[in-house]
Amino acid sequence: MAKKVALLQGNEACAQGAVYAGAKFFGGYPITPSTEVAEVLSVELPKVGGKFIQMEDEIAAMASVIGASLTGAKSITATSGPGVSLKQELIGYACIAEVPCVIINVMRGGPSTGMPTGPGQSDVMQAMWGTHGDHAAIALVPDSCQEIFTETVRAFNLAEKYRMPVQVLFDEIVGHMRERIEFPEPGELEVIDREAPSVGPEDYKPYDSTKGQVPPLADFGSEYKYHVTGLNKADDGFPTTKASLVDAEERRQIDKVMDNIADIESSEEYLTEDADVVIWAYGSTSRSARYAVNELRKEGVKAGMFRPITLWPFPAKRTAELAEQAKAIVVAEMNLGQMVLEVERVAKGNCVVAHEGRVDGDPINPGQIMDKVKEVL
Repeated sequence: MAKKVALLQGNEACAQGAVYAGAKFFGGYPITPSTEVAEVLSVELPKVGGKFIQMEDEIAAMASVIGASLTGAKSITATSGPGVSLKQELIGYACIAEVPCVIINVMRGGPSTGMPTGPGQSDVMQAMWGTHGDHAAIALVPDSCQEIFTETVRAFNLAEKYRMPVQVLFDEIVGHMRERIEFPEPGELEVIDREAPSVGPEDYKPYDSTKGQVPPLADFGSEYKYHVTGLNKADDGFPTTKASLVDAEERRQIDKVMDNIADIESSEEYLTEDADVVIWAYGSTSRSARYAVNELRKEGVKAGMFRPITLWPFPAKRTAELAEQAKAIVVAEMNLGQMVLEVERVAKGNCVVAHEGRVDGDPINPGQIMDKVKEVL
């Protein structure tokens, strides 16, 4: 049987991916250029027994997502850079309380209100360092409408598996362009549901590290009763200042991500096997990079492309390997220098690292990338 296909906007594909993943709650506040995610979910979630709430502001939206997730509902919000800024305190809360949820950031220019209808890739450091304190982060950066669908599904899987917030970032270009989407059949893509406690309510501890790096999370409203706080806590969920417990808790929350990088990381490489210069690009910029690679190859330049799909944790190992292989890495991104700092950090001077950025509301075009490549070689 032929699969269902549709011509969808990236934001619409995101909403459909959330439904496929089993999302049952959306809490949000309208903001350009992400609003279509909410519009579609306001229609689709009630069809599958889910709930849609437009809250009074971004802060309340994030709070509603955390609350809904604690009841066992797979939960999502969608916003843009200024909205993510407002959500940061509660994103930190979700990190320390280990509450699974998915945060969609359709990136535009900035800071502040910036350019609401123009594309940007300037929230990529915010996804890692936006909230305070030591914590791990998972952020995914799809580059097509089909990949937005699949990466939204994967974001829910990672959020539930590692019991933490997961961000999906795509720029306004990818969010608003339309492409042919092929809908996976039910069961074709893996869907991970939350692990239930293996003990009864009388023995349950929500942060019991003897159960592994990711203790099971019981549903509020069930027979399980426990305490949730933004303070450092003991395994029963109640606050503690005992140094050994605080240290162990924070390290476990980071280790559960860093010990499982192989499971979390995803990337694509294009003609990097013999590349003298590697174009390091993500989101819509990677589409220009791929075109630039093809044109440069026609001119005899051995160019290739590395495209991170998982941006955080940063793909340090493979980027370092490419720095040892190539003469140069050109980082192309719609900001004035963010991920290039990470590339420089792991390259350790083993090759030239150059940056091609743009923040005027227009996309980085292949010609720009080709000029930069010729400049550095």
